[in-house]
Amino acid sequence: MDTIENGYQALLKKIDEMDSKRDALSDEVRSHEAELMSRMGEMTAPLVGRIGMNMLRRGKQDTKGEMYDTAFYEKKMILLGKTDPLEHRPDDFNKKVVDQFCVLSEDGKFYELMYSSEGIIIDSYPNPLTPGDALQIYGHEIMVMLYRAMRDYLEGQKELLDALEKTIAFALAGN
Repeated sequence: MDTIENGYQALLKKIDEMDSKRDALSDEVRSHEAELMSRMGEMTAPLVGRIGMNMLRRGKQDTKGEMYDTAFYEKKMILLGKTDPLEHRPDDFNKKVVDQFCVLSEDGKFYELMYSSEGIIIDSYPNPLTPGDALQIYGHEIMVMLYRAMRDYLEGQKELLDALEKTIAFALAGN
């Protein structure tokens, strides 16, 4: 019986050691999370031009909700997260924010796109964010979303390449 109890005590001690090591490593990761987010943004930037979206800068909305007379930002962006909007935009305190998103631009920088609506006119303001501010405001979900976007892109590219290889093999089979 003593052997079992000694083994069990050793197991519990090992669990405590692992827990304290996990906590220490987690603290270390958290202390460098803004640097990690920054590097992820920089590394992703070259792909954003290919896989990002053209985000609305301003436009008009008709009575049916359809957009017309639209203008888009020159650089494409990846949408990473959404949060409860601020009361007013930093560039114009007279404009109420109706939607607020965290995006990564193809320049590798993070922004908050703040959309306002005044009657039929919808316009936005790209508020620059540091990676640390982006994490503080939008949480770690933006890091996960960026990772998932790259993983999904890779999977899509793999499927496309597989399909192209099969098509070429089929086309060349007759020669």
